[in-house]
Amino acid sequence: MQLDGKRVLITGAGSGIGRALAIEASRLGMTVALCGRRAEALHATLSEMAPGGRHLRLQGDITNQAVRRGLRDYLWRHWGGLDVLVNNAGVVVVGPLAYTTDADLERVMATNVVAPAALSRELLPLLRRAAPSRIVNVGSMFGDIAYPLFAAYSASKFALRGLSIALRREFKPLGIGVTYAAPRATKTDAAAAFDPLVEPMQMRIDDPARVAAHIWRAVAQDADTAYARGAERLFVLAQRLVPKLVDRAISAQMLDQRIKDYLKKSHEAAKERSAPRSAGSGQPATAAGAVTAPQGAARITDADGRPVNSSGQSPLKSAVPSAHRTDLQRAI
Repeated sequence: MQLDGKRVLITGAGSGIGRALAIEASRLGMTVALCGRRAEALHATLSEMAPGGRHLRLQGDITNQAVRRGLRDYLWRHWGGLDVLVNNAGVVVVGPLAYTTDADLERVMATNVVAPAALSRELLPLLRRAAPSRIVNVGSMFGDIAYPLFAAYSASKFALRGLSIALRREFKPLGIGVTYAAPRATKTDAAAAFDPLVEPMQMRIDDPARVAAHIWRAVAQDADTAYARGAERLFVLAQRLVPKLVDRAISAQMLDQRIKDYLKKSHEAAKERSAPRSAGSGQPATAAGAVTAPQGAARITDADGRPVNSSGQSPLKSAVPSAHRTDLQRAI
């Protein structure tokens, strides 16, 4: 795929890999729609992008159905098609499963699995119209190698990898490719949740800009996957061919005293949270060290903070020009 001049929507564009992907996309000549929960973070991303592009800044929480449909309608009205969808938004839940709440489990699956699947479905008419087009799902090495203390997160990334394979086969006749990107640990705000585990688990931390450049190279080559280079690639191969070998290696890491100390602190923190509290004090307990997405806005707003769908009408009727409405309905 020739990237120059392409239109791309990037979710989770306010920080980390999403911000780096947006900055690199603008440098490559792409027109970018930034999507995220925090307006100020999206503005900060926009300020670092290459000047001259007619980029969009769209605030909203993609776990919300109305936001996903608002994105579809807004992009149909402004662009009429979409060349690349990057499902990057995600949350990390770190800690023993014993101390992970139902709310944490639901949130990580809603953000990391349900939202990418649902948004891909909603934007399918725009992707079909721009074909050949591409979906990029940003997963993790933990989607191949399941790690203790990352059970919920690993499960969500395994699911995203499976979704990517299925959609690649389903959408191929439509001219839509799917790239699954699996970076290793990256220097982002969410990475602070597992700082105590980086050394004992022998994690390598990559710079987001390096990860973004690697992903865009894969997209330019119409690649099915974009895995981090290095020893982790061998680990993925070992996981598929000799999983017992990986079991032994990870079990040895879990014996590290630093991990034992982390587990002890997690247990103490869980006990403290479960202690009786006065009415209205604090938030529900979460997994020790968890980083989860707070509840976002129920509506999507544009760069000026105006709701995309403010008339109360059906998003399809209110946001799509009448000349294109039949085409969109047929594509759906």
